[in-house]
Amino acid sequence: MGGFAASLDHLKNHVEYPADAEAVVTACNNMSEASPEDSEWFAKTLPEGTYHGADEVLSAVLDKI
Repeated sequence: MGGFAASLDHLKNHVEYPADAEAVVTACNNMSEASPEDSEWFAKTLPEGTYHGADEVLSAVLDKI
């Protein structure tokens, strides 16, 4: 759960919203807790669009699972 919690914290506190998908991915690529595989999956999975908060990012990614 530590990786998920760290990722969620990062989305909540280290991304300036509103942000497009590219900005979210760029911010998350700087996260040391994420493995290269997880970062690549996230970049491929997050749909294009503008996000107004971590809840929208999480919802968009969960819709793809």
